[in-house]
Amino acid sequence: MKHLIAWAVAAVLAAGLASGARAEDNILRFGVFVPMSGAAAGWGLGSAWLGEQAAKEINDHGGIKAGGKTYKVQSIAYENGYNSADGAKAAQAMLNRDGVRFIIHGIGTAPVKALQSLSERSGALLMQIAWGKSVKGPQFPLTFTNGNTPFELFGPLYDMIKRKYPDAKTVALLNPNDATGQEVEEEAVKQWKARGMTIVTSAWYERGTTEFQPIATKLAQAHPDIIDSGAPPADAGLVYKELTLQGWKGIKVQPAGTGADATVKTGGAAADGVYMAASADFAGPTSTPIQRKLNEGTIANLHEPLNAIELGTWDAAMAVKAAIEKADSIDPRKVAKAMPEIIFESSYGPAAFGGKETYGSPQQILIPIIITQIQNGKTVELERIQPPELKERLAKQR
Repeated sequence: MKHLIAWAVAAVLAAGLASGARAEDNILRFGVFVPMSGAAAGWGLGSAWLGEQAAKEINDHGGIKAGGKTYKVQSIAYENGYNSADGAKAAQAMLNRDGVRFIIHGIGTAPVKALQSLSERSGALLMQIAWGKSVKGPQFPLTFTNGNTPFELFGPLYDMIKRKYPDAKTVALLNPNDATGQEVEEEAVKQWKARGMTIVTSAWYERGTTEFQPIATKLAQAHPDIIDSGAPPADAGLVYKELTLQGWKGIKVQPAGTGADATVKTGGAAADGVYMAASADFAGPTSTPIQRKLNEGTIANLHEPLNAIELGTWDAAMAVKAAIEKADSIDPRKVAKAMPEIIFESSYGPAAFGGKETYGSPQQILIPIIITQIQNGKTVELERIQPPELKERLAKQR
């Protein structure tokens, strides 16, 4: 991990030295705003790498054409610390120092909110995967989501759990005590109760916690049929290990689980059986050729398989390219207006933006919802659901 962080910091510094490249030099800078240390470092380091690969792909295929010019792309990663304070500092550097006007990935509700308070005012387009609903809506016309969030994932995931375990009646919740966790917990309570489930306890922990025995004790003592964890993979693995030591043998649900590796690394055999909604087997038969290629790249360069959180970086870059060319302009406001009109080629295949019914404006990427489970230390796909809104858009295009 140390050498990966050093690599990421070096990449950021090198990009900073090259930050004099501006749109008038026919270079468009794409910002990647992510945590590159702590429990969520895997997401951030992978996103930084994916940003570079997306820029290379665009540049190798003729760049971006708009207003009679052809632009090359430069991807720059910024460490947001997964918190508001560091997020505000990174946002200042990205928007004010480096003049970035297209942000293709932002992770974490708290840091994204800090960034958004500046990006909307300064006229920068923001693509992000914060799990909070509060970062979207008509009041944020320059903000879009580049991956599925609880408001897309929880319903299908919980429905599957209910079908598979009809006798389960009680749920315990665990979430980080920050803006992300608070909004996730609220939606989880709503969705579980709508399915007739009783919430027996809702536990919280601080980011950076390494000792999960007291939290696991609280959860186990509530004797829930299901434990639903909003923790990132590394933290969740530690929780599962402690729960197993205490003899709890219920149903493990981890909507924020992005694959087996990080959870198994900390949880060992205790991670087996976990149900996830933010993951996929990108080496498997249901993945696309570009996903398999990117998966091979992350394994070779970062020693971890590709996951859906970081993959949003690639998909956002392709969406921004398509919207710039649709608008025939590099003005972020014009590009934002074009975004809901495009159907673009994402890593999953044709994709678009919608979600007006949920968020009040069409800001949510429409890509498959993939439900998986950790089986014998591997990510196994159980169910794949195509958004009905995307089906309608594609049918109209034909």
